[in-house]
Amino acid sequence: MKILALESSATACSVALCEDEALIAQSFQNNGLTHSRTLMPMAVSLLDNCGTALDAVELIAVAAGPGSFTGLRIGVAAAKGLAWPGNKPCAACSTLESMAWPLAFFRDAVIVCAMDARRSQIYNALFTSEHGRLTRRTPDRAIGLAELAEELRSEPLPLVIVGDGAVLCEKALTESGLPCRLAPPQLVMQNAMSVALCAEDLARAGKLVSAQELLPVYLRPPQAQRLRQPPQI
Repeated sequence: MKILALESSATACSVALCEDEALIAQSFQNNGLTHSRTLMPMAVSLLDNCGTALDAVELIAVAAGPGSFTGLRIGVAAAKGLAWPGNKPCAACSTLESMAWPLAFFRDAVIVCAMDARRSQIYNALFTSEHGRLTRRTPDRAIGLAELAEELRSEPLPLVIVGDGAVLCEKALTESGLPCRLAPPQLVMQNAMSVALCAEDLARAGKLVSAQELLPVYLRPPQAQRLRQPPQI
């Protein structure tokens, strides 16, 4: 299956073309430009350079959340636009699960996925792996760093941390007396290749959606909505 995957959930932005879990090409930028300027041009350029027409792509995959509210909206909107004309199926990939897939070769370890959610919180999920397959330990969630440290205090397996919040998480866990390590530098950041791996798993499980059904997944309400809410008395 030929997959075009998009990742725009945080500061970095990437697009990948994959087939049968093999990477054909990937474009990655982390230079501060807004994803509205970079994501679609990256996708068009990547397909052109590969000599691959959009018609030849069988599945559009996107990191659907959690993550930056603006980044997720841009990624999902781009995926819808690419999938809709050809009525292509879409994979709404968990950003956190996607981050874990490149580390599925780690055995006897807990993969701690961490995205910086501000306010001393991270977006987080925990996974273990065996024979190159992931087992989910927790749902995707927003959790305080202190709460996560307490949850992991009795964990007997080594902790491997991945994601744009990995350094923040490592610092908090280390200060709480928990031994842990960062994922290898080339694997620590979110990337579109990992989204494609997650999409392959969703396809095997029969969990694809249409472009009409594709929606971003937020674990917290947007800041503007929170500010509109009356203060609690």
